[in-house]
Amino acid sequence: MNQTSKPIRMAVVGAGGFGKNHLRVIHEINGAELVAVVDTDAAKAAEAGKQYGCEAYTSTAELTGKVDAAIVAVPTVAHADVGCPLLEAGIDLLVEKPIASDLHSAQRLAQAAAAGGRILQIGHLERFNPAVQALATIITMPLFFEIHRMSVFSPRSLDVDVVLDLMIHDIDILLALVGKMPDDIRAAGVAILSQKVDIANVRLAFPGGCVANLTASRVSTERVRKIRLFQPNQYISLDYQRQDVAAFTVGADRQIGYQPLPVVKQEPLQLEIAAFLESVRNRTAPLAGAVEAIRALEVSLSILAKIEEHLAVVAESIRKSSATSDSSAPS
Repeated sequence: MNQTSKPIRMAVVGAGGFGKNHLRVIHEINGAELVAVVDTDAAKAAEAGKQYGCEAYTSTAELTGKVDAAIVAVPTVAHADVGCPLLEAGIDLLVEKPIASDLHSAQRLAQAAAAGGRILQIGHLERFNPAVQALATIITMPLFFEIHRMSVFSPRSLDVDVVLDLMIHDIDILLALVGKMPDDIRAAGVAILSQKVDIANVRLAFPGGCVANLTASRVSTERVRKIRLFQPNQYISLDYQRQDVAAFTVGADRQIGYQPLPVVKQEPLQLEIAAFLESVRNRTAPLAGAVEAIRALEVSLSILAKIEEHLAVVAESIRKSSATSDSSAPS
């Protein structure tokens, strides 16, 4: 950043768990001035404002003319209703993932940003994971992926299912690495501790023969974030949490070589916000923009439709089994 440039005035909309993380990073990062926090819960906004030394508001209308950019960290279903007026007021946005809960709302955000010439970055955090960036440098022709993302149950983000909550991270990375949209989707999932799908297993097939198996759970006993992939003569393993990547390569003499990739470990959220600030300052397209986010959302919603089909089949099987049991029971 040019040291003579003025800091970018910023606000965070939403003082929940995600919002607090954004507040912390903005408060610490160079090139940004934390001006305000907004939350419909006045007490929560006031508490966050006091902690980070900024103004506290209960309405985003208060931000007009006071900030250059904002982060929207409210429930997914409210992203478009909160984000569109901010974009229309000339404020650049980083909107937490997923971009929205439906394609119409996602398009509203994209169109509002385009109409006003605003930056719209979506919080697909793993794009900024140093291990993922290292992996991208050695991808040649991925043929098979095995991806696991598990979390211990938390009451946050229960407005969306596990596909939009967790799996969408990996869907976004997968689409970026493969460079194509899937042409076949198979999926199954169940609700366990919430009213939404908490565990999902998905198989995506892509033009050209690449296949990906993805499993996501938010009712696991442990936290797991891993990708394993195969490409001609090479197996690669990535751990999101440890930020490490290892490649196992079969040489001409059929000997297996092991190569850990160099990774400079950093907090992805700091890298994500720093990238957003650069886009705002230089008016450049963000790495994780609306186009990429809408593609990930489209695949995620197709997965959910397949899960609904599977759940309907299971429900019918249960109904038939129950009916058979009742008819065979002694009177």
